[in-house]
This record gives sequence, structure tokens and C-alpha cells, in this order.
Amino acid sequence: MLKYSYILALLALLLTSCIKGEPQNMECDILEAWVDDDRLAEHFAQNADMRIIDVPSSEEQLTFVVRNRSALPAMPINFKLSPGATIFPVGGSLQDFSQGPVTYTVTSEDGQWQRKYTVDFREAVMPGHLYDFEDFELSSDGKYYVWFDMADDGTKNSIWASGNEGFMIAKPNAPSEDYPTVPEANGFDGYCVKLTTRSTGSWGRMFKKPIAAGNLFFGSFDSRFALTNTLKTTNMGIVYTKEPIKVTGYYKYTPGEVFTDKDSKQVTSRTDEPAIYAVLYLNHDEQGNKVMLHGDDVRTSPYIVSQAEVSTLPPTDEWRPFEMTFEASAPIDASLLRDGGYNLALVFSSSKTGDMFEGSVGSTLYIDKVEITFKNEE
Repeated sequence: MLKYSYILALLALLLTSCIKGEPQNMECDILEAWVDDDRLAEHFAQNADMRIIDVPSSEEQLTFVVRNRSALPAMPINFKLSPGATIFPVGGSLQDFSQGPVTYTVTSEDGQWQRKYTVDFREAVMPGHLYDFEDFELSSDGKYYVWFDMADDGTKNSIWASGNEGFMIAKPNAPSEDYPTVPEANGFDGYCVKLTTRSTGSWGRMFKKPIAAGNLFFGSFDSRFALTNTLKTTNMGIVYTKEPIKVTGYYKYTPGEVFTDKDSKQVTSRTDEPAIYAVLYLNHDEQGNKVMLHGDDVRTSPYIVSQAEVSTLPPTDEWRPFEMTFEASAPIDASLLRDGGYNLALVFSSSKTGDMFEGSVGSTLYIDKVEITFKNEE
């Protein structure tokens, strides 16, 4: 009898083990956000503006672009979340954005993790035209520096991005000062941004990504592609509602001593160079779908209508001015421009071919007092 009872207990234990559920998901991310109501479409310049897709994993601020913010009714925002996650306020519920952004809290399926997102609406207006890089802070995890544009009302606009988040994958224990893109107190006037090409160590050699160029650009960084398709990590461009005609600023540059290729082999015939360029492009295609340029097409996309580049940046340990003028390759629609139909990508890099993992460790570019001049505003 005891033996029989023991067998039954053992069978019960095995059965319980077999039907035990899978571990619950620990992720708590917003993957997509959208307004799904045809009656509200009139508030958006394009139907595609009613949806934000492929939200980067590091993003915690979601912003819809509308025609007139002051005329907005209460908005129902829907969300696609990590599997099993929940959100509060509930997706699809009417929220009043007239007093500012609304904070949503996403809770993971296992209930142990939470992330807060701010969702807001803004008109297709242009950010500032002068950037002195005084506004920066550490990322939410305290690992690396991020820059923003401070609006007149005190709002932090996340218009700048860098590859710092990707560098964290290669060297998670590096101090913030050793990242490729950091602030520097001794700028042309106040703080400047310092871009340095860094080694990614053994991790980089293993994945044939031996260097990380210091970079700063208009847009956002998506770390989901850091291991698979690095050029897709850079979402380049933000909405601009005026036509740029030139960009000026100040720089210093010192190339590193040894130029290497993606296999970490020295190329004695090459000396590292920095890059400063900008492109203006259509942010919707012919069918009204959103267009975002990345590292693999930011210089070649058929949606580019105008671009500029500083052709030469000689090494210098003294501050020198730079200037680049836009050259249009297609007509620019003035009404579409006013409605936010174009993006501007402005890019700085300490290694010109750093996106191909070619360059010199130690190459350092300092940038300060960048100003964009627009048509009819000279």
C-alpha cells in the first residue's frame, strides 16, 4: 500500500511538472502606438502620421505630429505591447492632451517590471536653428550621455541621437566618459560635443565591428539591429518646416595614429577623416507611407531633395569655422514643407567611414555653435 501511494505521488509530481506553464514574459515595451478613428484624420497632415511603428527599445517619449495642437479633441491612443504586458491608462481610452503629455505605465506579464512612457502631440514646427550642445544628461540607466533641444516652454525635445547605446552592448562596464560621444567643458563657448572613435574590444573583433565612431545626428537610435544590421540602427532625420540653405559651426579634429579596416588590419595608406553632412528628404512615399532614412541610404535615397557636405576638414587643435551649402536635386513643395512633409538629417562623425567599421581608434572631433540658415532668413 505504501509503495502504491508512493507511485501515485510520483506520478502526480511528474504530471504537475509536465503541465507547468512557461515562465512569464519580463518585457514591458510599447512596440507601436496609433490613433484608429477616421473622424480624427483631419487633425493629421498624412494618414501615416496617425501611427508610430517600430518604437526603438530605448525610446520613452512618443510624439504624434498634427496640424493644430490647440484644436485637438480628447484622443484614444491604441498600443501594441510586449507579449502579455498591460498598460495604464488603458489603450483606446480617451485622454486629454490639451494640458500636456500623458504618462502611460507598461507592466510586464510577470508583474515584476514597469516602464513609463510619455505620449504627446505637437505641430509640425521646426526646432531651434542654433545648437550649442549645452543641454545634455545621462541616460535613464546612467550609462551614457544624451542631448536634447530645450524648447522655450522648458520641454526637452529628443532630436539628437548617437551610437552610445550600441557601444554599451560591446562594453557594458565602461564609464560614461569613455563612450564615443560625450560632452566637453572646453568648447568654443561653454560646452561642446566631443566625438571619439573607440575600440569595441574582443566583442567587436568577434563580430567584425572593431571600432565605434563617435557620432551625433538628428534622429533616434534603434539597438534592436545592433548585432544583425548595424546601419539600420540609425533612424536619421527629424521634421523640419523650413528649407535649409546652409549650416555653419566650429570644429577641432585630430586623427588617430593607426587606420584599420573591419578586420582590424592596418591600412598604412589611409589617414582617418571626420564627416559633417546633411540631407533634406521627403518623409512619405507616393502611397503616403512613412519614409525614414538609415545609415545605408542616407546619402543615396531617391527621396532626398537637397544635401550638403563639408568637403574637407583639415586636422587642427584650434577652433576653426566650417560651412556647408545645400544643393537641391529636386523641387521642394512649399506647402508640403509647411505641413511637415520633409525630414532633415544632420550628421557628425569622428570617422568618415566608421559606419563600415573603418577608421582610427582615438580620432577625435569637437563640434560647437552649429547654426542652420533657412531660405528667406539670411
